Amino acid sequence: MKKKETKKLTKDETIKNINKLKKDLFNFRFQKINGQLASPSKVKITKKSIARLKTMLGVKFNA
Repeated sequence: MKKKETKKLTKDETIKNINKLKKDLFNFRFQKINGQLASPSKVKITKKSIARLKTMLGVKFNA
């Protein structure tokens, strides 16, 4: 998820996206262990997206 996309989200949408990405990350970890993960870079991208959303959540809605 790009920075421009995160700025457009509401607080509820941001929280929903964080939860969705956490579930995806959980599934990617299992796929990695089983050797089924096609693209290992998905884990890194997902982690960065979660961090980006959490940062925007703190900056945008707690200010």
